This record gives sequence, structure tokens and C-alpha cells, in this order.
Amino acid sequence: MSFKLAVIGAGSLVFTRNLFTDILSVPEFHNIDIAFTDINPDNLEKVTRLCQRDLDANGVAIRIQATTDRREAFANARYIINLVRVGGLPAFETDIDIPLKYGVDQCVGDTLCIGGIMYGQRVIAALLDFCKDIREVAEPDALLLNYSNPNAMATWACNQYGNVRTIGLCHGEIHGEHQIAAALGIPHDELDFICAGLNHQTWYISVKHHGREMRDKLLDGFLNHPVLRDQEKVRIDILRRFGYYSTESNGHLSEYVAWYRKRPEEIKDWISLDSWIHGETGGYLRVTREERNWFETEYPKILAQPPKQYDGSNRGREHCSYILEGLETRRPYRGHFNVVNNGCITNLPDDCIVEVPCHVDGNGIAVPQVGDLPGGCAAVCSQSVWVQRLAVEAAVYGDVNRLKQAALLDPLTGAVCNPPEVWQMVDEMLIAQEAWLPQYGQAIAAAQTAFAQGNLIPTNSGYRGAARLREKSAAEVAAEHDKRSITADA
Repeated sequence: MSFKLAVIGAGSLVFTRNLFTDILSVPEFHNIDIAFTDINPDNLEKVTRLCQRDLDANGVAIRIQATTDRREAFANARYIINLVRVGGLPAFETDIDIPLKYGVDQCVGDTLCIGGIMYGQRVIAALLDFCKDIREVAEPDALLLNYSNPNAMATWACNQYGNVRTIGLCHGEIHGEHQIAAALGIPHDELDFICAGLNHQTWYISVKHHGREMRDKLLDGFLNHPVLRDQEKVRIDILRRFGYYSTESNGHLSEYVAWYRKRPEEIKDWISLDSWIHGETGGYLRVTREERNWFETEYPKILAQPPKQYDGSNRGREHCSYILEGLETRRPYRGHFNVVNNGCITNLPDDCIVEVPCHVDGNGIAVPQVGDLPGGCAAVCSQSVWVQRLAVEAAVYGDVNRLKQAALLDPLTGAVCNPPEVWQMVDEMLIAQEAWLPQYGQAIAAAQTAFAQGNLIPTNSGYRGAARLREKSAAEVAAEHDKRSITADA
């Protein structure tokens, strides 16, 4: 079979190659057309070279089309995979560091809270341009597979305002399944899961073992697990109080609700510092910087490593390759994707993006009806939906009032900051991110004038957060990679 697949943001230093390996592990895909595109020609060249070497080593005759012209990459594509991080590390740093001045301590800052809201403003502005190109030059009814965060906001904007059929993909639910299996002491393959909710706020509403519901065993299982009980304190507390386990990591979840990061002296009570994902201040930013520096300094060594194998042994569990395989080969696949609700979860708005179980085969992507979420779970999600809605509308229309309302209604931001502080913080972030926010020209000019006049609310400009760790050197990160490689081979 033959079709064209385009990857935008293909300069993603590690993820692109892993995802590419997943896709090429499907034997029927060994004669498809592949286009990589990125605005960073150096990263694009490095990743393309690695992936082309893998292709050649596996005897696959595909030649990757690498281009900085996205329309050229999108031309006649049936599938477009989006991996972009608009603004890169410079913008990401402002998502974390400016809010810290106002007391908003985030671990990740890419989905909700003020960092996720501002990230959404950047990525949605770019995605709507991508959608225009897809409509004009890709195959009719091309499918956009979105990995960019904030995933729900981005997927919402592409479907409703970009008029491109878009599915949002995330691996948080997959990781949570394996945690639940470990907590229950039951092999993962023997469990059947149903998750429903919003991306990064999805709930395991059913966990069955040979037809028997196991959800009432989860709290004891997690509390008695020697590792998870210390790493997942926020998720366990949510499970205790709401009755359902949440898909997202401890660090992510802690910044989506109002209760765990609003008092600096209490943050360490709810997190673990053995891995960034468990709640470290700016943890994802630190690791992203470390991985970038490692890749740039270690690239010759990476290039000298054995090629990835396309025999299935290196295939991961990301949904993307299995969706493409189901649509093109008719092999059925079941996974949890981010889709327009359209009545799937009956107590959330129809137009919002929900993460729910879906079925894929040659007939397309089918979304069964879930029904009502449990009341408490729906209430948590409903608050997030309104933040998302206002943030999406703000990004689409360049509406600074809706942007500031979204920030004020965000659970953690609103728990830490009063309204004048939220207004000033948003203005400061708009000024810092001017290069990536073309829709906010007037608002940014007004913010610059206000800051130039002074009379600002005092902030703690030297504050680095309640749980910030030292950034590791490229050599230290390389040693960790080598250790993991040795462990995996043992």
C-alpha cells in the first residue's frame, strides 16, 4: 500500500525517531512516502539522518523528504503528525519562570495552569496556519494526529476553527494502566480498562480482571505498594477523596487542581524528587534542557549506535502507529484518544475534547458512548473545560480579556493569585512571548506601555520554587543514558 505521511516538528530530538520506528515496524508501510518538516534545519538534518540510516539498515527503500517548507511536506499527505513546541525552550522558560515570581509553582506547565494556557496561545496560532495549509494541499479529508500540548486545547482549535479532522494522542493513560497492574499485583494483559475524561484528567472508571471490577481494591493496592505510595501522593489522595484514579502523573495532576501547590511550604509534602515527573518545580523544563544539550553533544555517539530494528522488537506503545495500521490494513485496534465529545460523555459539553476509549479498523475511528462521568470527576473536568474554552477562544480571536479570564478561573492560578496579580502576570508573559503571539499585537503594546509607566505590583523575582533541582551536565545525562542502555540489555 502507498500513502504519504508528513511529520511537522520532526526535529523533535528523540520522539520523532521513536515514533518513526513504530510506524515502520508495520511491514505494509515499507513503501509509503515520508516527509519531515521543521523550522530548525539543524535538528531536522540530524533526525532525518538518523531515521534514514535506520531505513537503509533495514533494507527499506524509502527516501525521507526533509524540508523546511511545510506546504511542500503536506502536499498530498493523507496523514499529518504534529509534534511542534512553538517557541521552543525560550518560550517554555517564561511559562515557568514568570509565574514563579507571582508564586505559581508548576511542575510541567504545558496543559493547564498559567503555563499551559500561554502555551496554548502560541501553539493554536501556529496550528490554525497548519490547518489552512492542510486544507489547501493535503489529501481531501486528511487526518491530523496531534501530539502537541496543551493537547485538548490544540485538538479543539483544529477541529472547530481549523476545519481539519484531528485526533489528539497522549501516552499518560498507558502508563497509568501499568501502575494499576503493579498496585493490584495482576499482570497488565489480564486487566481491562475504561478511561474517560479530559486529556491529563482522565479517570479509570472501570478496571476489570476476568470480568470482576477491581476499582475498590485500588486504594489499598497503592497505599501498600513500596514505591508508588511515595511517588503518587497526589493521585492517591484524589483516589481517596473522589473514588477514581487519575491517568496523569503526580507532578502533572498537582498543577491542574487548586489544592496541592498553593502553599510553598506544603508542596514537598505532596511530591517526590526521585524523578521530575513526580512534582519537581520546573521539572520538565529542566529535563528538556538536559536532553537537548545531551543530544547536541552526544550526536556523533548516537549516530554510531546500532540502528533501530523494524522487526517489531523496537516498537513502542504510542497510539499513532496502531491507528495508522488499523485504518490502512484493517487490523483492529482499541485505544484511548482525544476526540470531539459529541455526546460520548453525556455530562460534559458536546464541543469539548474528551479522552475516551475508541476502536479503529478499516471503517475508521469509532467512539462508543461512555455516558455520565461520576459526579465529582465531572465537576473537576467541567472546571477545566471552561478554562480550555476561554483559552481556545482567546487564542483564536486574540482576545486578551478572555485570556485573562481563563487564567483567573484556572484552579491553581486562582488559588495563588488575586485578580490584579493575574492581570499583571498575563501582561508580563505577553510581553515576554511577543515573538510567538501575532494575534495579540494591540494587547502587547498596551502591556508594554503599562510596564513602562511603572506602578506595578511587587513580585518575588528571585524565587525559584519550592522544589527546584540542579540542571545536570550533558556528561551526567550521557552517563544516565548509558546506564539505562546497559540495564535494558542485561
